[in-house]
Amino acid sequence: MQEQARAVAALERAAHMEAAARHGSRWQARYFAAFAVGQLLLVPLALMWHSPLSGALFSAGAAVLAGGTGAYASRQRVQQAGFAALHLKVIGAWTAAYVLSIGLGVSVFADDPRFAAVATLACALPPGAAAWREARRTA
Repeated sequence: MQEQARAVAALERAAHMEAAARHGSRWQARYFAAFAVGQLLLVPLALMWHSPLSGALFSAGAAVLAGGTGAYASRQRVQQAGFAALHLKVIGAWTAAYVLSIGLGVSVFADDPRFAAVATLACALPPGAAAWREARRTA
């Protein structure tokens, strides 16, 4: 009987630790959401506004986005299993979308607002989908 009580107590501790890890991992959804919102601001800036000031604003915005999300992520204590692999997939998909969007937006679809809208959504999709997935997973 005593062994059963110890087993039940161990299972309760494990469930409590799992709940704490899930709750502590909610930052991952916020991280990806911030990255997606950043794309909604930076991609149209890169594709539609061509001046020295736009270059400076884009560079500053990209630095703030990368530095801010990196600093935010480095301060977190809990990370669910598989986050590194998910992060690499998201960054890989975003990189492909971003390079394709900027390349086509500068060479083929210069100053086309319809292309800029589609490219913006394409660049925001990988981190936005990851934010949605993490929000559901950690709820």
